[in-house]
Amino acid sequence: MTVLSGPRLLRGLLAGLLFCAFTVSSGADVLKIVVDDTIQPITAEYITRALEQAARDKDQAVLIELSTPGGLLDSTREIIAKILASPVPVIIYVTPSGSRAASAGFFILESADIAAMSPGTNTGAAHPVLFGPFGDSKMDPVMKEKVENDAAAFMRSFVSKRGRNEEVAESAVRQSKSFTDQEALAQKLIDYVAPNQNDLFKQIASKPVKRFDGTTVKLDLVGQAVHLYNLTLKEQILSYLMDPNVAFILLAIGALALYAEFNHPGAVVPGTVGVVFILLAAFALNLLPVRFAALVLILASFVLFALEAKFATHGVLAIGGIVTLTLGGLLLVDAPIPEMRVHLITALAVSVPVGIITVFLMSIALKARANKVATGAQGLVGEVGVAQTALSPKGKVFIHGEIWDAVARVNVAAGERVVVRRVEDLQLEVDPVIVLEHSPVVG
Repeated sequence: MTVLSGPRLLRGLLAGLLFCAFTVSSGADVLKIVVDDTIQPITAEYITRALEQAARDKDQAVLIELSTPGGLLDSTREIIAKILASPVPVIIYVTPSGSRAASAGFFILESADIAAMSPGTNTGAAHPVLFGPFGDSKMDPVMKEKVENDAAAFMRSFVSKRGRNEEVAESAVRQSKSFTDQEALAQKLIDYVAPNQNDLFKQIASKPVKRFDGTTVKLDLVGQAVHLYNLTLKEQILSYLMDPNVAFILLAIGALALYAEFNHPGAVVPGTVGVVFILLAAFALNLLPVRFAALVLILASFVLFALEAKFATHGVLAIGGIVTLTLGGLLLVDAPIPEMRVHLITALAVSVPVGIITVFLMSIALKARANKVATGAQGLVGEVGVAQTALSPKGKVFIHGEIWDAVARVNVAAGERVVVRRVEDLQLEVDPVIVLEHSPVVG
């Protein structure tokens, strides 16, 4: 037996530790992400970032727990492109029970190296939906066929290479078919049905996995460390703002705050709040398919509110503004699924209070502008006082408990009543009251 000296023993231990550390970090882990949201640009960014991190760490696999009603086609294509090109095998697991991978979620599920579902989940219904207020019923037949053919070809482009049922997968696109977990398994749309993550890993263990590039790998994930990869703070904030209902509320409150600032210049706080809220809404809406005609409707609603306050049409214009604002909210986001549009209850809950508050604020502003100034020097115009000294033409007058310098167009004797017609440089221009009775002066 060879005995190592001190320095050699230390070098041996360090080499052993480095080897162990390298072994643990190289392909020993599973990176897990949870997607429980609509498919939109933030989802695509999150998945892309996770796949890149897994590739850098040389993880064994990426596990994506998926639950989604669908989403935007552009984001779906971006996610699938990253999954197909990933050097790390991707497992997509529709979970927990009661969840779904519908529409865009079905495309993503079928693109995975390993597709699995929990009992009590469903998938499918991947027919492409026309954006706009009329939907498929008003789509040009040729355009509808083009959209369907494009989506079906996109599905076939990766399903066949994954060894799944191409014909059944295409039926989910063309006929909007949906499948339970057992139906999807029986028709070879997915590879496994598993009640939990550990059971899924046991079923996968040592079974060959066919990758998109044609190579075959075996994954032994039982007992391996699973690291949860979370959204960044930026992604969490943007994901919240990307909710069309939140974006619409921010936009409406921001517009109302700016409206209040314009009617009460110098208030500062409403203007600041308005700018911040509108910028946040604009940032979120920039990532969503927005109808600019809806923004025009929202702007028109505030015009109607202002006209109601000015002309007092007994609520006719105000109701028109509320209807216009509601329609603008409903049509604001041009998304393929209801979950990515502004809900009717949100549109009404915002439009009615905003309409009432806007008309009220505008009414106050108009009344304030119509009223004669009653404070300061300008508040003296039209007021009646008494000449303290003779005005010939200058002298002193007593008014509102104060003595002012005054000048009159005609001589006024001391003690006569005078009326103020103008204030300039702290000097009053006055006329005798008797003169005004015969020749009214417009102040």
